[in-house]
Amino acid sequence: MKRLTILALAALAACGTPQEQCISRNTRDLRTVDRLIQEAEGNLARGYAFETVTVYETYWTTCERPAREGQPAPPPRPCLDERPVTRQQPKAIDLKEEARKLDSLKEKRKELARQAEKVIAACKAQYPE
Repeated sequence: MKRLTILALAALAACGTPQEQCISRNTRDLRTVDRLIQEAEGNLARGYAFETVTVYETYWTTCERPAREGQPAPPPRPCLDERPVTRQQPKAIDLKEEARKLDSLKEKRKELARQAEKVIAACKAQYPE
């Protein structure tokens, strides 16, 4: 389901007008910094961060067995396999360091926003709607 949603969003993004594509392509860093600012603000509000951890869970499945030369394939047999499972778990953080990081990201955002204004104006001039 998650993959389908991502593919649908990618298809919609690809369908944007040339002006929208130009703006999107040239403001990617600004959107990334905005996402990081939201994450840091959430960490400070909660008092801890989340860490993405992948663990492997064992499950039963059926495994095909190879046929010997000149003989029919034997029936499948039950066997154990592993699948990755991604989880979010709490992680302790230094709140003062997180606040400094947030301040730094906000300064960087101001700089990127000033640059984005010029890029957006150039995209609008190059691809008027």
